[in-house]
Amino acid sequence: MGRVVSKETVADAPAAASSRELTFALVLLFGINFMNFYDRNVVGAIGERIKTEWSLTDGQLAGLSTAFILLYAVVGIPLGRLADTGSRKRMLAGGVTVWSAFTALCGLAGGFGALVACRLGVGIGEASAAPAANSLIGDLFPPARRARAISVFMLGVPVGAGASFLISGLIVQVTGGWRPALFVAAIPGLVLGVLALRLPEPTRGAADPDVAVRARGAWESIGLVLKTRTMWWIIASGALFNLIAYALSAFQTSFLIRYHGLNIDIANRFTAVIFGLGGGIGMLGGGWLGDHIGQRMKQRTEQRTPRGRLLVAMLALIVAAPLAFAAIQQSRGQFWMFGVYMFCAVAAMYVYYSTVYATIHDIVEPQMRGAAMSVYFFVFYMFTALGLVAFGKLSDARYAVALASGATAGDARALGLHDAFATVPVLCVMTAAVLWLASRSADADYARVRASSRGLLLS
Repeated sequence: MGRVVSKETVADAPAAASSRELTFALVLLFGINFMNFYDRNVVGAIGERIKTEWSLTDGQLAGLSTAFILLYAVVGIPLGRLADTGSRKRMLAGGVTVWSAFTALCGLAGGFGALVACRLGVGIGEASAAPAANSLIGDLFPPARRARAISVFMLGVPVGAGASFLISGLIVQVTGGWRPALFVAAIPGLVLGVLALRLPEPTRGAADPDVAVRARGAWESIGLVLKTRTMWWIIASGALFNLIAYALSAFQTSFLIRYHGLNIDIANRFTAVIFGLGGGIGMLGGGWLGDHIGQRMKQRTEQRTPRGRLLVAMLALIVAAPLAFAAIQQSRGQFWMFGVYMFCAVAAMYVYYSTVYATIHDIVEPQMRGAAMSVYFFVFYMFTALGLVAFGKLSDARYAVALASGATAGDARALGLHDAFATVPVLCVMTAAVLWLASRSADADYARVRASSRGLLLS
């Protein structure tokens, strides 16, 4: 068992952050996550131009994301440990500076291999953001407000992705090249890296007075995370859900160009609205619903339980599945109806982030949140990396079938990607089923963490 850090020690720590400091921290963390996903999705926005310039296949284009994800997963484990033991604001400052610099270097790449290498550098920097930021939020905001706080931070995912598609597509349309979009993406992160040094650094466990804070070793923390039954189901849900999210972000613009005949600028505008506005509505709505359901269940059972948040995410994905199916089944050229259905589907899908991430905070000790997030990211990114390769290969395989059946090369490419997209509704249903299984053990894991702390806090 790890060494216990008493609440008297916590009381001697710096005072809790003021309302102004909390607002500054949450806005800045949103900005960092915004640029995290802006930079991450630039390649999806400009991918068709890169593909054309270097004559790449869909498998190679997916491989660009795969290499990024694999490195992100591997370096995330030590960075998760650092988020549990070191200065989180310095970790964020360094991370955002590194990924911004490598984003600029991507614009100087002279070939596909060089671009892959530079994207690996982006992955190293970006792997610092989620463990450090989630750990900070967990110690700044109490459980009753945590899902809403996480929803604001995670709002950077859809809004950053949406802005990336919108702005990057416009830059490509105006300049005729894809490299300027990467240079523009690099600049704001350098400013955010400096501002991150002004973030508050709360004591671990400050927002959870009913949970003891114990100094644990790296392997002990990871082992305890993996002994938590609900975490296994949450990790499995992350593997399935993020394959959906990454496949859509990597290929939706290409789908609109190939299947519905839009130019790159208009296609990216559609993608920007679908992810930026639709995803944002789902993210904030999920945060509000997650906290609201938690409060309602607390009133009924006289204790807080995380199960409700997982059920909200499950129901949202059940709703998303038929909406995504309807979007994909629209006839060629019916891009407006595709947009309407996919907008609603993405809004429902993004409820996942704010509800499930808040649940992770509920079922692990404060000193283990960085480790929990890094293990979660490691497993689902490894799965997503392989899944994206399979997604690209499926598109290429269906392209070959269509081509052999007499379709033109352009039509075959469109049909191949359409058939790959048909896996999205199935993955939504599978994720919902896994979340239901997670909900069955969540309350027990929540109670176990607090029960094990009770005697330590009184001693």
